[in-house]
Amino acid sequence: MIKNYNFAIIIPMANESKEFDLFIGKLQKTLDFVGSGRVYLIVDNASKDNTRELCEKLSVTDNRFTTIWAPENRNVVDAYIRGYKEAEPHHEIIIEMDAGMSHDPAAIPMFLRVLNEGNECAFGSRFINGGSIWQSSFKRSFLSKTGTILSNLLLGTKMKDMTSGYQGFHISVVRQLLKYRLLSKGHFYQTEVRYLMRKLRYMEVPIHYRAPSPSVSLGSIQNSLTVLFHYFLCRLKFKSKSISNE
Repeated sequence: MIKNYNFAIIIPMANESKEFDLFIGKLQKTLDFVGSGRVYLIVDNASKDNTRELCEKLSVTDNRFTTIWAPENRNVVDAYIRGYKEAEPHHEIIIEMDAGMSHDPAAIPMFLRVLNEGNECAFGSRFINGGSIWQSSFKRSFLSKTGTILSNLLLGTKMKDMTSGYQGFHISVVRQLLKYRLLSKGHFYQTEVRYLMRKLRYMEVPIHYRAPSPSVSLGSIQNSLTVLFHYFLCRLKFKSKSISNE
């Protein structure tokens, strides 16, 4: 393991008090192992418990953690973008992940290794050898697998997992992403990013995903289908873009 990577981790935090200590403990252990890294915790009005207070207390006791209070956020995509903007001036690699033990911090060294081996992007995948979904409802698993199949079919991508939210990028890619006007407002954000980065050098990384919540809002599904067919129509008209050719 090559240590002292200059990397950041972006994590939207909302209603995380129940598993806050478990998740942060595993994240701290991973940062200790790697020997570097800074974490940006993005909290907004979607959080109704004491997550903000827990994050701010953590930032005082462990200076590797920075709490960003962002009440202006309208959705989770805004949280990711705010995190990228905070981290962009300071780091060479940025990894985004979910809290609540949905994503295992132990996978972070694998993302760093992939990004250190000439890849511009590292995408977490539940559907390759070594990956899995557990404690997830049939509905969530079905939507993830169906979303991947439909996206690859309509968008011409070839990834095994088009909907995972665990991913990492070199800073040059993040800067291009920040210039792009994303259309997604919810879950389809991950798929949109993968589509835009499809021509870059990437590798899929096996991850173990835990999805305890069965709910996916109707609005999120509608937005996903709208954005998916927007890019499909653009592709048919030979006008779609990728980050690599902008």
